[in-house]
Amino acid sequence: MEITISLPEDVAQVFLANGENLEREVLEATSLEGYRSGKLSHAQVGKMLGLTRFEVDAFFRLHSVPLNYSIEDLESDRLTLDKLALK
Repeated sequence: MEITISLPEDVAQVFLANGENLEREVLEATSLEGYRSGKLSHAQVGKMLGLTRFEVDAFFRLHSVPLNYSIEDLESDRLTLDKLALK
């Protein structure tokens, strides 16, 4: 899906004057907020930004975004490891 936004020229120039890729800036900000709010998963952020799992982890660290890893996730992972250890 392609989305078009309108910005006042002076606002757009702030980004463009610094040589920033405005499209990428908006995409990254949207993905960060989507993840923080729980609307996007880790994998969806990676897909949006074209990043591997490890690159997404680094991207989150760079922007001080903690991983959404609940107690339930931890327990599920622990049970999986227990099952694998019994094989």
